[in-house]
Amino acid sequence: MRRLVYGLGRSGLGVLGYLKHHGMAARFFDDSLKPEELTGAQSLGYTLDPDPSPGAYDQVIAAPGVPIQHPRLVALKQGGAEIIGEAELVFRHSLTPLIGITGTAGKTSCTMFTGHFLRALGFRAVEGGNIDPPLVSVVDGLPDPESDDPGLVQRPEVAVAEVSSFQLERVVHFHPRVAVLLMLGVDHLDRHGDLETYHAAKFNLIRNLTPEDALVYNARDERIVAGIRGNPARLYPFEPADNPRDTNLNAAVQTTLAYTHIVQREQPQRVFNPPPTETSLEAFRATAPRPEARYEVFARIGELQFIDDSIATRIDAVRMALEAAPAPIAWILGGVDKGAPIENLGDLVRHKVKLILAVGRDGPRMAEPFRDLVEVVEIGEPEGRKALEEAVVESRRRLLSGSVLLAPLATSFDQFKDYKERSKVFREVVFALGGIRG
Repeated sequence: MRRLVYGLGRSGLGVLGYLKHHGMAARFFDDSLKPEELTGAQSLGYTLDPDPSPGAYDQVIAAPGVPIQHPRLVALKQGGAEIIGEAELVFRHSLTPLIGITGTAGKTSCTMFTGHFLRALGFRAVEGGNIDPPLVSVVDGLPDPESDDPGLVQRPEVAVAEVSSFQLERVVHFHPRVAVLLMLGVDHLDRHGDLETYHAAKFNLIRNLTPEDALVYNARDERIVAGIRGNPARLYPFEPADNPRDTNLNAAVQTTLAYTHIVQREQPQRVFNPPPTETSLEAFRATAPRPEARYEVFARIGELQFIDDSIATRIDAVRMALEAAPAPIAWILGGVDKGAPIENLGDLVRHKVKLILAVGRDGPRMAEPFRDLVEVVEIGEPEGRKALEEAVVESRRRLLSGSVLLAPLATSFDQFKDYKERSKVFREVVFALGGIRG
């Protein structure tokens, strides 16, 4: 087969490593090729095609960052090439059973929690996909930690895949044994064009399920409930909690039970200790990992809580954070605006927020719809750490109880390297100003 890997980066280099492991030939191309990525691809034994032409390839494995409507990708498809992505590639060539998790928010947390619970029940489980590392890098196994031989690979019994809409828009036969739909909101309209297309990509996760598979879904999400109607898979609803972490833990428990029930049917001789029940998994909730920069009450000063949800750049994630945070709230808002319909949060702001700290390049403009509802303090400091220090100080001047919530509804690139650095700095600032853990 004439095969092209389109787009390198983390995903594309992972795909080339996977192809090499499986003995499959390919060439590669990237619209903005970085020298270190070129070196990495060539070190795996693959060569660059500087100008892929339509008709030259039977299959193109496109990185998630390459839009499905990219003119060159469209031309390759019109020339007869099948366009797929990492998830489809893995499904076709690896034997490890897959659990697929998607949703507008919560994917990473639920993926990590599910791996945690599966390992608690004795499964050799790995996580990958949209979460780091790429699925192609873990699905066939990792070095055995109990062996001195780095070449000895321990094959996983199950791989838990965080799958984005960018990955799902290019699946064909992809078929996880358990599919998980966490919630459907608004995101990536610049990529998908409209909400219907975005949601359709998400629902690609469940289109190949059979009666022998399982579908875990949010019982309170009307879009999901309507979208799964008639699906043949066995249904496992979960209930949202009053905060994002517990919601995703609830989903992960049902996902773990769903997969375990499949194994019990297909491997009746297998014994589990502890037994796979909601009660037995409850003991492992407290030791579940805490993903970086996700909703967490990490510090207190007196009766005032400090909550880090730096990754909350989507309106649905911010809405959940505002709903969960104790009132009155000092909301740290701003950065580089993603264009979300922020005015839709008006009722929630009116009822729960006392103060908005408008930070970063677009914070003051983003706060505009709320100026008649709550006090807005513009933080004009351009340097990120100093801006967050000022925001915390202004919050403490006005609040003795309630919460200070970093849920910025904007990317961080005007003041920070990424959302993780923004989270790290926010926590450092709070502790430097007297915050106590917990």
